[in-house]
Amino acid sequence: MKKLLCAILFFALTACVHAAPEYTEQEIFDVHARSGIGNTIAKLKAGEEVTVAYFGGSITAQNGWRPKTSKFLGSQFPNAKINEIHAAIGGTGSDLGVFRLGYDVLRHDPDLVFVEFATNDGGNSPENIWRQMEGIVRQIWKKDARTDIVFVYTVTTATVGDHQNGKLHRAAGAMEMLAEHYGIPTINFGKRVAEMVTAGDLIMKADSAPEGKILFANDGVHPLDAGHELYLADIIAGYEKMKDLPAMDHAPKLEKVFIEGNYEDAKMVSITPEMLGGEWKLVKEGEPNFHFTNRTGEMWHSGKPGSTLTFKFRGKQVKLYDILGPNAGQVWVTVDGKKGEKPSRRYDSYCSWFRLATLWAYANENDDMQTVHTVTIEIDSEQPDRSIVKEYTPGDPKYDGTNWWVGKIMILGELVE
Repeated sequence: MKKLLCAILFFALTACVHAAPEYTEQEIFDVHARSGIGNTIAKLKAGEEVTVAYFGGSITAQNGWRPKTSKFLGSQFPNAKINEIHAAIGGTGSDLGVFRLGYDVLRHDPDLVFVEFATNDGGNSPENIWRQMEGIVRQIWKKDARTDIVFVYTVTTATVGDHQNGKLHRAAGAMEMLAEHYGIPTINFGKRVAEMVTAGDLIMKADSAPEGKILFANDGVHPLDAGHELYLADIIAGYEKMKDLPAMDHAPKLEKVFIEGNYEDAKMVSITPEMLGGEWKLVKEGEPNFHFTNRTGEMWHSGKPGSTLTFKFRGKQVKLYDILGPNAGQVWVTVDGKKGEKPSRRYDSYCSWFRLATLWAYANENDDMQTVHTVTIEIDSEQPDRSIVKEYTPGDPKYDGTNWWVGKIMILGELVE
């Protein structure tokens, strides 16, 4: 009987170790200093060159808390040189971030990385957030275990109510659980804002505000300068709590994962000429009038129907980092000989201009990681109907073409020669 009880206890403990995390609501806070940013502070105090990366969405891309934070650090350490890496792309979350991290952040050898994806991850499940955000954390520390990380949580009209009720919204709450596991400091921009809303001192969304009131944002999402000043106040509060914490090696934190199947192996890989069929032109980084290569390094372009991109891989997920635009066409995706039921449009209702996008090719979380898959993407021969574009004008040559621009292969796995 004793042996049976021991066996039951052993299997129960084993199941607990490997069980997936369960999301629990998180209480609001302003700063959790945890392990701090001691490595960065030590270099700043020594007057060394420090690289700070700001990794996030459109709120970080604004001329707001990002440059204000760099300026603040510079004021505290005038003898140090601070290099600011603007690694924010509007409308994107950790699902893209985990793939683009290497190119946009890690190649710059950052000392400190601020990660801001809680708002754009709002529609994501905790499990997906954990896989993606843990992939970001582990990629950073596998590259350099002395790089400091800070999670920051922005606030919008959609989430300020959660803060007023004393809770983080779900995306931030999921990130907070991961941060606790890894000892990552977190700064919550929402608590201060919510308290001011409750007190009647701040209006979250309006065209203008009455005298004596602070207007946070015109759209309820992207702060005006006064809103970014509140965010900076939280950054300064975080700095005050972390400035005296010691430097540390974060490598031991990698010994235990938070969730099995995280995306630490996610990456972007280059497209080679051998993968291409038909007529293609290489658009190199830095070419005038084409700024997207600052995110992809280079891109390939074809406007010729029938032109193809073909590659083989092992893995759970494959996407293409490409462009949506007014004169882009549509493409057929074929995986392991099975052609999609319909072509994928490389434009949408907002495509009166160009922007970066993601084209899904393959996704299977249960893939055995041993099977070799073949992907072929072919430009469709037909001129697509662009009437869904809001500003579309029939006959406008701006909307004429079957073009496709593709920059990188995003893969959770490995390419096969």
